Amino acid sequence: MTLPRIAIDAMGGDEGVRVMIEGAALARRRHDRFNFLLVGDETRIKAALEDHPNLRGASEILHTDGVISGEDKPSQALRRAKGTSMGRAIAAVKAGDAGAAVSSGNTGALMAIAKLTLRTMPGIDRPALAALLPTLGDNDVVMLDLGANTECDSRNLVQFAIMGAAYARVATGREQPRLRLLNIGTEEIKGTELLRDAAATLKAAAGDLAMSFDGFTEADKVCRGDVDVVVTDGFSGNIALKAVEGTARFVGDLLRRSFSSSLRSKIGFLISRPATELLKHHLDPNNHNGAVFLGLNGIVVKSHGSANAAGVANAVAVTARLLEENVTERITADLARVGEASLRMPGNQEERA
Repeated sequence: MTLPRIAIDAMGGDEGVRVMIEGAALARRRHDRFNFLLVGDETRIKAALEDHPNLRGASEILHTDGVISGEDKPSQALRRAKGTSMGRAIAAVKAGDAGAAVSSGNTGALMAIAKLTLRTMPGIDRPALAALLPTLGDNDVVMLDLGANTECDSRNLVQFAIMGAAYARVATGREQPRLRLLNIGTEEIKGTELLRDAAATLKAAAGDLAMSFDGFTEADKVCRGDVDVVVTDGFSGNIALKAVEGTARFVGDLLRRSFSSSLRSKIGFLISRPATELLKHHLDPNNHNGAVFLGLNGIVVKSHGSANAAGVANAVAVTARLLEENVTERITADLARVGEASLRMPGNQEERA
């Protein structure tokens, strides 16, 4: 039986080919149900593969000369896409040569190339960037949009909710995910008109969509553990995500500084080491790496540009699970279930035009 393949943009990210290959090799040891298409400079990929025979035997190399840099604007990336590792990795998904693509490269460029190459699914106006965030509960929370769309109308938010709920069923195993819209308060009267319009539609359609719509939540409650999906526009979502990441770094740095400030604190660190290691695991972004562009006719996963090998492996694991659980087909089924008519929102930009 031919195993499904995941295309890896080996040239993307801040850490270069070595980390991408090392991460793919680690993922292969954990998930041997997938092969890989390694896209990029063949000479550099082969050199990196020398240390990873397990990956070498499960991979094919697709040589490209071009690389999308972190400074490339989306418009520049689109013009150069065909000859780059990022562009060819996504093109492999469209051609059926790979089931999904993973890149640690430029987010804006990845979004633009993926959208132009794969197009959005029927019933979806815009793709959204979704990621799993750790919580105080026994579940991760799916949050979207995290930056793909800085401006959204109520129709977009409803579509994001449908996609986020489908992802949450895969990620958390909860058949009726608890979903809330990010707002400045939890009361029904809070927020903008488009948020209230989206809330009204989701409340009416929640039964058809097999989700539990719980109204609004605030940014300080996202990681509390009592919600499975948080939906927002990309502008607010990106700010919220960076605030969470910044807080995690602050807490980690503060702990390191505190435990090294005196001999007594160093002894305290040794005593509390099991607890601090658990905290470190939860705060390390590499353990939660891998954001997916939902709403495309294919799976594209964004790995953090500064991810280490463990982070890349985690992004590949996210990709593998999305493929195995057929998340794209699940979204299609949910869209069909709710029906196009119920998604025609009063705030729809096309209706206002």
